[in-house]
Order: sequence, then C-alpha cells, then structure tokens
Amino acid sequence: MSSLFDLSGKIALVTGASRGIGKALAVGLAEHGADVVLVARTKEALDRTAVEVEAHGRRTWVKPFDLAHVPQIPEFYRSVVEETGGVDILVNVAGIQRRALALDLTLEDWNEVLELNLSAVFVLCQAFARERIGSGKPGRIINIGSLMCEGHRPTTVAYTASKGGIRQLTKALAVEWARYDIRVNAVAPGYIATEMTQPLRDNPELDDWVRRRAPMGRWGEPRELVGAVVFLASEASSYVTGHILYVDGGWLANL
Repeated sequence: MSSLFDLSGKIALVTGASRGIGKALAVGLAEHGADVVLVARTKEALDRTAVEVEAHGRRTWVKPFDLAHVPQIPEFYRSVVEETGGVDILVNVAGIQRRALALDLTLEDWNEVLELNLSAVFVLCQAFARERIGSGKPGRIINIGSLMCEGHRPTTVAYTASKGGIRQLTKALAVEWARYDIRVNAVAPGYIATEMTQPLRDNPELDDWVRRRAPMGRWGEPRELVGAVVFLASEASSYVTGHILYVDGGWLANL
C-alpha cells in the first residue's frame, strides 16, 4: 500500500517554499521520496528550506524568483527544465493577502493580489503543461486554494476573488488536460497558523472566533496539509482530477 504514495524518482516544484505552507509541503514531499525545486523571492530563506529537504536525502534546486513578474515566468520555467531535466509535480503555493473592505480596496492592491494569486498560477501551469505534453510525460498539478474558494469574510475581497478563480481554474485545466495524463487538483486549507494569518491570531476576538467555529477547536498546522498534497501527487489518486480537497478541521461541514 505504501508504494501508492511513493514519489521516488519524481521532481516537484513548490512555489512559496521559503516559509509556512510552502516550506512544509516541500519538506513533506521530500519525506515521500521527491527531489524538490524550491521557488520564492528570497534565496536565504530558500537555503534554510533546502537544508531540511536535503536532511531526508533528497536533492534540491534553489531558484529565487518573484512570480509577480508574470511575463517572465515562461522563461524562468524553461531554465528550471534545462537544469532539472523536467518537473513531474507542480505545487502552486505562493500568494499574498491585502486586507481592506471592498469600498476601500485600491485598484493597485486588487491587481497585485490577482496577478500573483491567479495569473501567475495560470501561466506557470501553462508552462508546466506545455513541457509535459511536448515530452509525452504525465504531470501532476496541485494548486493551493482556501476556504475562500467557497465563501468570503469582510476585508478579503481580492483574496476571495483570486481563490474562487483558483477553484474554477483547477477544474477547467483538469478537463482540458486529462487526455494528456496531467491531473489538476487543489488543496484548500482552512485556518492555518502561518505568517499570513498572524494578524488574525494576534487578535483575541478573531482567534477565539476561529477556534469556536472549527469543530476541531483549533488552528491547523502547515504540516497537516502534507498528506493531502502527497495523495494528489501520487498514484494513490490516479483517478482523481478536478477536485478541491478541503483540509479545514471540519469548518465547511459546520456551516
């Protein structure tokens, strides 16, 4: 049974790999046998992730790059393929949040969130699929969504729009690329303790609200997303595509 989840011989590219969910997923994929391409803006932080990945005996490629430069993504991805020989698993984690009520959100902030959280994901998926199709090899894409794939909280309008887009983008790409053996799925975390959610956890009222609404009574940890991503990256999910897997401590079920 364990061989179903074995990623030995596979190369995974993880964006946002310098911290939080991205770092946890990069290390988790390595624990299950994958070599990992680490992508984020800051080399120093990626180097720290690389140490943890390599502790599991896996190879890493540290590739500092700002995915907000969307037009440069195809060339960046070509350089990754040239260096690695090809990526089998793409995990899109990188994202940002700009908190403001809808009436107060600036167009600049709206564009910044949508560009990184949605447009960059699409262009990177496109580059990945073109290489996989051209080489005749299968591929696995896992996008990171959110509870905001399904609902909304005040002050997250741009983030909500971007994650709703991830939900539908995942389904659209899954339908178009299934014939090439490229499976496209998403993992949608609930409230996870990361740097992005630190302002919520620092607010006693919001922290209490999260804990009371979650049937499991707590915040999730980045590590708790590893199993879902490994499942979707491996042969254990060979007949799963276009699916949004919520890892939320029962949050949606409690609505």
